[in-house]
Amino acid sequence: MLDRNFSSTEENYIKAIFHLSEDGDESISTNDIARQVNATAASVTDMLKKLKSKKLITYQKYHGVRLTSEGEKTAKSIVRKHRLWEVFLVEKLGYSWDKIHDLAEQLEHVRSEELIDRLEKFLDYPKFDPHGDPIPDASGKLHSIKHIILSKFKPGESGKVVGVKDSSSKLLEHLSSLNIHLGTHIKVVELLEFDGSLIIQLEGKKKETISKMAAQNILIG
Repeated sequence: MLDRNFSSTEENYIKAIFHLSEDGDESISTNDIARQVNATAASVTDMLKKLKSKKLITYQKYHGVRLTSEGEKTAKSIVRKHRLWEVFLVEKLGYSWDKIHDLAEQLEHVRSEELIDRLEKFLDYPKFDPHGDPIPDASGKLHSIKHIILSKFKPGESGKVVGVKDSSSKLLEHLSSLNIHLGTHIKVVELLEFDGSLIIQLEGKKKETISKMAAQNILIG
């Protein structure tokens, strides 16, 4: 019988591997994981051995890491909790989208599946979190939404913000200062050749300049 009692640190590693695999990497390196969880390579190696013993990953030195089917199921459960708590914090407690990630990091380790099922029902079964990321349902199914990165838009093209690639508080605070949120309509007015910055028009009125780096993290649908 598989051990389903995981420490918060183990869950953080499982989630990190899942997010790295979402980026398209079939096999994840220990260095990738170390950067994601802010740990040393030696600490990562020790943890990977533990996760392998619990049949959550396949891992062979120098050949990378992959989640097993059980590992992916566990990761989606953790991600589901995290994103549902983010919805709760924004919709029910009035937090802004740049203040919720760290709180959800703590709340995602709640053990009770019944509580999470009740939370999902209370929130009326949301499919996406406040950052536009899909929320796995109880069976692990993820809903997808088509999007294009803002930095790829040409002058005259437009669309609505449907998500962000980077949910760090610094980026979200920056976007909020520009009055950019989920659902904001953005039209690209001009591309600045010097550094790739964009001059954009918000909601048909106000114009702003946004850096190439920020534009590379904004998803438009």
